Amino acid sequence: MATYTLPELPYDYAALEPVINPQIVELHHDKHHAAYVKGANDTLEQLEEARDKGAWGAINGLQKNLAFHLSGHILHSIYWHNMSGDGGGEPLAADGVGDLADAIAESFGSYAGFTSQLTKAAATTQGSGWGVLAYEPVSGKLIVEQVYDHQGNVGQGSVPILVFDAWEHAFYLQYKNQKVDFIEAMWRVVNWQDVAKRYAAAKERADVLLLAP
Repeated sequence: MATYTLPELPYDYAALEPVINPQIVELHHDKHHAAYVKGANDTLEQLEEARDKGAWGAINGLQKNLAFHLSGHILHSIYWHNMSGDGGGEPLAADGVGDLADAIAESFGSYAGFTSQLTKAAATTQGSGWGVLAYEPVSGKLIVEQVYDHQGNVGQGSVPILVFDAWEHAFYLQYKNQKVDFIEAMWRVVNWQDVAKRYAAAKERADVLLLAP
C-alpha cells in the first residue's frame, strides 16, 4: 500500500478564477502534484529494496529524490488549502485572525513589509521554487523563505504556513513568463483562515523541537 496519496482539492477546478484558470488547477493538481506523490512512493520502495539487498550504490540519489518528491507533495498539499475563491485582503482581527495579523506585524514591521518581501522572494526565485511564510520555532517568529525546487534553502525546523508556488507549471498557461504578475495576483485568493490555523498549530507544536542549550 502506498505511503502517500494525492489529496482531493477542497474546491472545484474553477473556484480560483480569474486568478488561476481551471485548466491550470486541473493540470497542476492531477498531473504535477500526482507525480510528486508517485515519486515519493517509488523512492520509498527503492530504498526498501536497497536495504533488503544491502546495495547502497544509489543512496545519494535516492535520498535526494525522497526529499524532492516528499517536499513537493507536502508543499502542494498546503498550497491548495492556502487558497480560496473567497480569500484575499488583509488578515484582520475582525475576521478572527488577529493573532496571525499581530505576528506578521511583529515579525515584519507591517503587513505591507511582509507582502513586499514574500512577493519579491517568490517572484525572484531562480529557476523553480517557492516563496514561503514559515513559523520559526527557535525565535517564535515568522520568517520568509525562498525555497529552491521543493526542498532547498530551508531553515531546519521551520513550519510552512503560507506557500506561493513559483514553478512555471503553476502559472505559465495563463501568465506566460510574467511570474511577478502571477505572484501579485495570488494575494487575491489567500485563505487567511487556513493560514491562521496553521500558525496556531505550529506554535502549539513548537516545544517538540529539541534545541541545543
